[in-house]
Amino acid sequence: MSNTSDMSNQLKQKQQKPRLSFWQIWNVSFGFLGVQFGFALQNANASRILSDLGADLHSLALFWLVAPIMGLIVQPIVGSASDRTWNKLGRRNPYILAGGIAAAIGMLLMPNSATLASFITPLFFGAMMLALMDASFNLAFQPFRALVSDMVPAEQRNVGYSIQSFLINIGGVCGSILPFVLTNVMGLENTAESGAVAPSVIWAFYIGASVMLGSVLWTVLRTKEYAPGTNGLAPLEKNNTERSLGEKLSAFFGLMKTMPTTMKQLALVQFFSWFALFIMWVYTMPAIAQHIWGIEAKWFDPTYLDSIGTIPEHIAQAKGSAGDWVGIIFAAYMFFAAIWSVFMAKVASKIGRKLTYSLSLLAGGIGYISIMFIESSEPTLVNLVITEITVPQGAVSLFLPMIGIGMAWAAILAMPYAILAGSIPVKQTGVYMGIFNFTIAAPQIVSGIFAGWILTAVFDNQAIYIIMLAGGSMILAALSVYFVKEDTEQEVITGQEKLAS
Repeated sequence: MSNTSDMSNQLKQKQQKPRLSFWQIWNVSFGFLGVQFGFALQNANASRILSDLGADLHSLALFWLVAPIMGLIVQPIVGSASDRTWNKLGRRNPYILAGGIAAAIGMLLMPNSATLASFITPLFFGAMMLALMDASFNLAFQPFRALVSDMVPAEQRNVGYSIQSFLINIGGVCGSILPFVLTNVMGLENTAESGAVAPSVIWAFYIGASVMLGSVLWTVLRTKEYAPGTNGLAPLEKNNTERSLGEKLSAFFGLMKTMPTTMKQLALVQFFSWFALFIMWVYTMPAIAQHIWGIEAKWFDPTYLDSIGTIPEHIAQAKGSAGDWVGIIFAAYMFFAAIWSVFMAKVASKIGRKLTYSLSLLAGGIGYISIMFIESSEPTLVNLVITEITVPQGAVSLFLPMIGIGMAWAAILAMPYAILAGSIPVKQTGVYMGIFNFTIAAPQIVSGIFAGWILTAVFDNQAIYIIMLAGGSMILAALSVYFVKEDTEQEVITGQEKLAS
């Protein structure tokens, strides 16, 4: 009897994850800072680079779909593979390191497309490097999510994902403002000749590649992963090489059919929230250019621009100022998200993850909609510490909606994973985290396909209304959280445990 009891106690201890210190959790998530640094640089500058290399506006809209499509393809594959991997580097670390190295290569090559492309057009080479970066970012991101779930015990999960969100947003802030800093502080040129890329952007990508690779190496070298079968992790599931491709695909889609109820319920929240985010990333610039800088919608119509031949200087300057300001307010919402990440774990511990998640999304929806009511065009001198610039007063007021949008962004990066982690089998954490990425990629693809049509056919190219649509979608996401059933932490019961009981 005592032997059975001892065996049971040993098994329970084997399944428990030890509590981690703050700095151990920090080290596990630190690589996120660099990966998001690279993502922010890409999001803010990929269209600029591809435009300089010769892409038209229609092509740019299609390029925006590369990221969610790559995530849709790469993350489930990497998740499943990492569940079956164990070597000297660990289970997730090999994929994190490979993704970091590949993304750094893409970041070094993309802004030099005009110089390096000898046998293909610079635009096509740039598009290839964009695809490489997106695939590599996703290769690193998915195992990072699973690594936090593997290493951090349930009672520290709120803290773990909040630290992760904080680091992501710090990386995003730095990546977003880096080209602006290199121009206004370091004095690098921010204009480019036809078929080339501005020096400030090239050097921003060089720095971004270094930061990303350095932070990824920090996590890989300072995080010792738990061996399979210990500390609450399932034994290593060996890959059955005898199965055909059809059988493997059937098994994969079988997992999708049998995914936990919590994951299905979170998918609805994810759809509305990521649909809104994609709209924000694509259409904020024309929205504030029209609404706050007073630029008419016709100046965003390629047919009209072709008919007049030359864009008036004051229109070009206004569009440029609006574009620069988008980088500043995007950095602002990520800064506010980083601040909210510090407090979010404590708030979630007191009022619950679901309510914290819902209220954060609601703040984001209100933030989007409130932009409609900010219109002042009176010129105002703004001190950004590193430089002073003159912008419309309404542009300064945009910092207020960014608080709510930042709260929503912080919650989107952390809360779904904190809620989901307790409802998935530990032996399939990686593959289910990869499958969960479908709920991120699919709404962005839907948004990319239909949002442009809605803007043209329904809103007559008045971009502020598509931002309001994003606000409505985010509010629907907040309401959808109510239908999510949060499961308690699952335990994997092995045959030995059954015997011991």
